[in-house]
Amino acid sequence: MSASVAPFLMFEGQAEAAMSLYTSLFENSQILDVERYGPEGPGPEGSIVKAAFTLNGRLHHCIDSPSKHDFSFTPAISLFAECETEAELDRLFEALSTDGQILMPLDTYPFARKFAWIVDRFGVSWQLRLS
Repeated sequence: MSASVAPFLMFEGQAEAAMSLYTSLFENSQILDVERYGPEGPGPEGSIVKAAFTLNGRLHHCIDSPSKHDFSFTPAISLFAECETEAELDRLFEALSTDGQILMPLDTYPFARKFAWIVDRFGVSWQLRLS
């Protein structure tokens, strides 16, 4: 038997908002399962113990950590979206860069006809490339 491997994103109270945004942006995406904290905690009631969702058919997981950490996401690992059209790339760039940070502006580079590297409003790093 082979272990399955999927990204696991740890948020501090924003897992549902991030998961909802991401699944709204990519075709063939959906929230599969959500388990929430109840009044007994340890996280705030209604926050996410664990959730599973797909982005264009690929499995991802996320949680709302009940503990505060001295770390967060880093651009050293990113979600990479290979876009089929310029319109798709522009739409994703607009949605994911809003209230985020642009690490590499949407432009032509020696390695891509059009590419951008951003950190979204939730701190998740994305590389967007026109195939």
